[in-house]
Amino acid sequence: MTNLKRWLQRPLQPVPLKVAIILLVIALLGFADASYLTIEHYRGVIPPCSVVSGCETVLTSTYSKVLGIPVSLLGVVFYLVLLVGVFAYIDTKKTFLLKWTLALTFFGFIGTLWFLYLQAFVLHSFCVYCLGSAATSTLLFMGAIWVFSKYTVTDTLAA
Repeated sequence: MTNLKRWLQRPLQPVPLKVAIILLVIALLGFADASYLTIEHYRGVIPPCSVVSGCETVLTSTYSKVLGIPVSLLGVVFYLVLLVGVFAYIDTKKTFLLKWTLALTFFGFIGTLWFLYLQAFVLHSFCVYCLGSAATSTLLFMGAIWVFSKYTVTDTLAA
C-alpha cells in the first residue's frame, strides 16, 4: 500500500503503446467473461462448467451477490472502467489517466483474493469463469505493478 501511495504521488513517464494495448486486451477479456456471466445470471442460466466442477455452487451461493447486485455485474463495471481508462490514455497520451486507471487494479486484486478464498475455503467449489476473471484481474494488477515500477519518475530522474 505504501508503494502504491508513493507511485501515485509521482508522475508517470509515457508508457509504450504496445504495453497499453496488452493491458487493454486483458481488460477486454475480463469484460467479456464478466459480461457473459452477467447475461447468464439475468437469463437464469448456469453456464456449463467443463474444466472444474462447482460453477452452480459458486454462482448460486449467497456470495454471488453484493447488496443484491451480481458480483459479475460489478466485474463488468470494473473492467469497463479499466477499458475506458486505458483507451483514454491511448487516445490522449495523458499519463495521469493511465496512472489512476492502473491504481484501480489494486482493488480488483483484493476482490480477486477474497473471492478465491470463498471458493476454496468456504464453498469448496470453483467456477471456471470466476477463475478466468481472477486470472485477468491478477494479470492487470501485475501489469500495473510492472508499469509503475518501470515508468514512475524517480527522484533522481525528476532532478
